[in-house]
Amino acid sequence: MIDEILLVDKPKGMTSFGVVARIRRVLSEKAGKKVKVGHTGTLDPFATGLMIIVTGKECKNAENYSKLDKVYEATITLGKTSSTGDPEGEVSDISDKVPDIKDIQLAVDKFTGEITQKPPIYSAIKIGGERAYKLAREGKIVDMPDRKIKIYSLEVLSYEYPQLVIRTNVSSGTYIRTLAQDIGTELGVGAYCTELRRISIDKYSIENARQLSDFGIND
Repeated sequence: MIDEILLVDKPKGMTSFGVVARIRRVLSEKAGKKVKVGHTGTLDPFATGLMIIVTGKECKNAENYSKLDKVYEATITLGKTSSTGDPEGEVSDISDKVPDIKDIQLAVDKFTGEITQKPPIYSAIKIGGERAYKLAREGKIVDMPDRKIKIYSLEVLSYEYPQLVIRTNVSSGTYIRTLAQDIGTELGVGAYCTELRRISIDKYSIENARQLSDFGIND
């Protein structure tokens, strides 16, 4: 498991750095020396799903896996917003209007193709050399630059108010939290992402990923 990539299913509630640290500890113990381990793109703590972990000499090729297209499944809660776009933020009631499925489909259809997206202020993007989330937590005003992203497909899997479940195939750099918020804004009811799972990264699938328990990690 050294000098290769590992496909790992990140559990809910753990940071991506936590996953890397645990795998590094296990591999280093087995090798009897410190093993270099890195990730190729983070998932938020509330999210689950596929991470590509690079180990040993493969770490120098990390960028080869970091700008690939991805597929996500997400649960979006309508009628409320979150300061962070996810369950970890301050949640506010916005509207008790119940959109029908036709409204939902019309709104969703507007977000396919190449679109402009403003990343969330609670993100790891660097602004003036500082992480945006750090500036936001310090109460500083963060002006996030818009970016062009591509949403190749966006499918409604189920809808039972207030829960909307979608699957989407997107380009690297797309924030699903922002997509959820934008759908809520389009509907005029507000929304935030309550569950998020990464299903695939390019040709790499969650079906081939290992659980942390497979590495003997149970904490």
